[in-house]
Amino acid sequence: MEKTLKDLKPGETSVITEISGGGAVKRKLMDMGLTKGAEVRVRKVAPLGDPIEINIRGYELTLRKSEAENIMVK
Repeated sequence: MEKTLKDLKPGETSVITEISGGGAVKRKLMDMGLTKGAEVRVRKVAPLGDPIEINIRGYELTLRKSEAENIMVK
């Protein structure tokens, strides 16, 4: 079963395998450095699960849960 970035718990590290979603959404995520093969680590998840704070390529990024659902990881 494919896991998404949304499924990871704080402290877990994974590698991006695919980015799905519509053209504009996919382009926005890729412009932020979320690309296939990039290692990503979940730093924090807000109490209600939204947003999610991650570390990628040496910087911190905050994503909405709906955006994180478009990022497949292994």
